[in-house]
Amino acid sequence: MLKEAIYHRPKNNYAYAYDKETLHIMLRTKKGDLASAWLIHGDPFDWKENAWQKNELEMALSGSDSLFDYWSVELRPPYRRLRYGFKLKDTNGEEVIFTEKGYFEEAPIDTNDYFSFPFLNGIDVFHAPEWVKDTVWYQIFPERFANGNKENDPEGTLEWGSASPSPTNFFGGDFEGVIENLDYLAKLGITGIYFTPIFKAHSNHKYDTTDYMEIDPQFGDKDTFKRLVNECHDRGIRVMLDAVFNHSGYYFKPFQDVLENEEESPYKDWFHLKEFPIQTEPAPNYDTFAFVPSMPKLNTENREVKEYLLQVGKYWIEEFDIDGWRLDVANEIDHQFWREFRSAVKSVKPDVYILGEIWHDSMPWLQGDQFDAVMNYPFTKASLDFFAHQIIDSKTFVNNLNALLHSYPKNVNEVAFNLLGSHDTPRILTMAEEDVDKVKLLFLFQLSFTGTPCIYYGDEIAVTGGADPGCRKCMIWDEENQDIELFSFVKRLIDLRKNEPAFGNNGELHFLYAEDRKLVYEKKLDNESLLFIINNSEHDESIDFPYELQNKKVLNLLSGNEDTDIEDLKIKLPAFGFQVLKVTD
Repeated sequence: MLKEAIYHRPKNNYAYAYDKETLHIMLRTKKGDLASAWLIHGDPFDWKENAWQKNELEMALSGSDSLFDYWSVELRPPYRRLRYGFKLKDTNGEEVIFTEKGYFEEAPIDTNDYFSFPFLNGIDVFHAPEWVKDTVWYQIFPERFANGNKENDPEGTLEWGSASPSPTNFFGGDFEGVIENLDYLAKLGITGIYFTPIFKAHSNHKYDTTDYMEIDPQFGDKDTFKRLVNECHDRGIRVMLDAVFNHSGYYFKPFQDVLENEEESPYKDWFHLKEFPIQTEPAPNYDTFAFVPSMPKLNTENREVKEYLLQVGKYWIEEFDIDGWRLDVANEIDHQFWREFRSAVKSVKPDVYILGEIWHDSMPWLQGDQFDAVMNYPFTKASLDFFAHQIIDSKTFVNNLNALLHSYPKNVNEVAFNLLGSHDTPRILTMAEEDVDKVKLLFLFQLSFTGTPCIYYGDEIAVTGGADPGCRKCMIWDEENQDIELFSFVKRLIDLRKNEPAFGNNGELHFLYAEDRKLVYEKKLDNESLLFIINNSEHDESIDFPYELQNKKVLNLLSGNEDTDIEDLKIKLPAFGFQVLKVTD
């Protein structure tokens, strides 16, 4: 038994309250090292005849990555207190007890030697809005979705789709264009829209905010936006806005005042200024987003800045009833600001969704006091590497996803924002070498994975485009140039996610088989299982089916047929083929 590989800590993803009654506990061990793991547990004050009353509960192997196995167990301590340790047996028969104080041959008598979960306080349970678990998002880059009102077009606006997108050109996308096409989104099955920034700004992307309290006039006015939100809500569609609190734009009035008055400016402490006079070339002598002079970094530790931005966070909820905030460059802002931001916006609307843009390990922001979720870029990378780029095999894919799933508590994973493409990345069809079959596999996996999925506008009709600005093409509205078959396929998957309880977050995910480019995974709920069988290769394949089907009813969810191609527990699939089977007793 490799004891150096065994790891547990009584917090975060290793020991947490899933709800007000239930604890989840996880242990990490060397891959393939243990034959079994048991949780030794009891209430620290439960003693009889000078003996601590403890019980043992078998743990399940909930997943593995390239180096480690993860063992998990769920329990409901009757008094909401717990002392616990682990009884471990390896494949050679060696058995040890592992506790907070190390390793023992026999279970210690002193409860202080064990790990402690002092008390399950309801207020400490991670709570994200319930509605997010069932939401399918659609990301809209407003300047490029639809032009519904030419009267508010910026000067020099081009005809829709008449040129390739550039960092500086405009095509006149606006709120009226979105309103005119809400029925299209409702038909697809979308229940949430994530808008990139809509506030007054100098650029076409609007990440250089000049006024956080005003809508950019090229999109419309506040009355139009209010009508847009109401029209969305009437269709059961939530609305999430993008907030850029890490930095402002160059033409933000406080920064302009600093440029004009320098040390005499009342706003000089709103930014991270290194010296005067202020200069932008050859490099800015003030902190910015990256090294972009037009995006000066805001000092969120400054009381006035904080008060202003917290008011912004509340204002758009109070006045327009938005449902969520996506927070740009969220990890470069101090934690205390986000704690106060959460308190401020949740005081207005308790079930508002707070989503941070963080590309790496995000556990410090996901402990219930800051964000509800982060953008799940590790999911994005693994999915693209496997399905689109074809640079990893199915075992590596499963290892990467198991590592991800075990990095966070289950109730965090359930609201993770799962995207395949965005305004920052090449289009998924372009990354998939314009092979629509690969894109179908991407959508199949995304829409059946744990979390809340997001589709980037146009991906559902096979819009192409390289990296920024190529990924910001005008939406294609001429049906003759849309891939209607792909649209119908995505719509069907969204319907399944809504109507088959195990397809989405209610189903427990298990990877059953991963070999070469073949993959089988299960979504299980009660006595029902959905089996996803995927051939992610350019050759026809026969997959050994790792599932007992005797005395089971099997329905092919995509064809609607009860008769499947299963012969002698083998499934034959064409290149980039797949099946989704519903198996019931």
